[in-house]
Amino acid sequence: QKSRCSVSFSAPEQELLCIFGTGDFGRSLGQRLLHSGYRVVYGSRRPHSCGPLPQGCLCVLQAMSHEAAAQLASLVFLCIHREHYDFLETLTPQLQGKVLVDVSNNPKKNLYPEANAECLQRLIPGAHVVKAFNTLSAWALQNGPSDANRQVYLCGNGAEAKQAVAEVATKLGFAALDKGSLSAAKELEDFPLQLFPEWRMPLYVAVGLTALIFVYVVIRDVVYAFVEQGKDNSFRIMVSLANKVFPIVSLIMLSLCYLPGVIAGFIQLYRGTKYRRFPDWLDRWMLCRKQLGLIALGFAFLHMVYTLIIPIRYYVRFRLSANTISQIRENRTSVFDTTTAWRTDSYYSIGILGFSLFLLLGITSLPSVSNALSWREFSFIQSKLGYLTVFFCTLHTYLYGWSGFLRPYKWYMPPAYMLSLVLPSVLIVLKLLLLLPCVDRSLTRIRQGWERTDMQDGSEKPLLT
Repeated sequence: QKSRCSVSFSAPEQELLCIFGTGDFGRSLGQRLLHSGYRVVYGSRRPHSCGPLPQGCLCVLQAMSHEAAAQLASLVFLCIHREHYDFLETLTPQLQGKVLVDVSNNPKKNLYPEANAECLQRLIPGAHVVKAFNTLSAWALQNGPSDANRQVYLCGNGAEAKQAVAEVATKLGFAALDKGSLSAAKELEDFPLQLFPEWRMPLYVAVGLTALIFVYVVIRDVVYAFVEQGKDNSFRIMVSLANKVFPIVSLIMLSLCYLPGVIAGFIQLYRGTKYRRFPDWLDRWMLCRKQLGLIALGFAFLHMVYTLIIPIRYYVRFRLSANTISQIRENRTSVFDTTTAWRTDSYYSIGILGFSLFLLLGITSLPSVSNALSWREFSFIQSKLGYLTVFFCTLHTYLYGWSGFLRPYKWYMPPAYMLSLVLPSVLIVLKLLLLLPCVDRSLTRIRQGWERTDMQDGSEKPLLT
């Protein structure tokens, strides 16, 4: 008689989580949890008419009343707005001892005297409230963590409750960052309401420079022509003057992107150590270098586009045709100038090279690209090629000016491109000073941890070797 044996393998039961709320965020969160191996149940005011729920390959999500759903899970996500918190007081027995994850945000700052999570903890004192996931969007949950949106900030008074939420965030592919007790919930709720906090100073600088240079070129090229020559050149404001403003602002902003690094180098040389903080203004300046560079790239791109449309402008076509007719009538021919040909070709070539390097800097600053580079590769592109970009763009401007530096100024006002050369020229000179072998050797030692001996107290022993 043959014996038959059967072996049965039982998969471990998946953890069940509860979500209150079937809106966009609640549905996206449920779908992400389902794909990460969790079982999910929804609590809804209208469980039979809450719309389609996300489906999994092995299980189907179901919706039920808040009371029934709260009893099934030990961890509950509250994907509801604060104005709907009142019904939770009736669920105090069901939520007793549960971990409540508050993901809510307010439409504006200081709308309530206390944070939403603190209000929730006051309504249900027996629950363990954790503020988390409020800095993520429904889109980020649906598509998974991106390079720029991997962190989940959380705060709460219970260490075990925060650990449980951190484990869920980790399983979803995010990095949990503990911000402390529940008193930090106000800060977390204000975080999504910030509008470009790191871009404010660069944008202010860009707008200020644009307005200042625009007024300057209008006075020099439009007002001067009208007052002194009786010409109306106001039509040049839309393209010609704009195409003067964009490259000037771009070159100045690019120089401002690299100037703080050079200043920091001289400060370290002066102090003889890298272990002292930089001044606050320099710290803030260095923190917004990426934004300064990207805004500069945007102005450079506008300069490139405006330059490409120059041949199709009515003013340019009119002058070309008028010049051709004039030469025919006078029976004369323009002599080919080799020097001008060399200058213009060099001017365009250097400009194309500078803009190409500019694009490379912008692309490698993207998190998805920079994360694929080693620190040495990223430093080489952003530092070495960055200064090369400044050099090419500055040389491009010098070739554009050529002999214009010696021409008489209108109303004693030099051309605007001359003003744009001051900062990058100073930057290049200062950088060359730092590249001198004796200076570079000392700066490298300082950045490797060496400190200059303090001679004021009579000690010759270095603070750190």
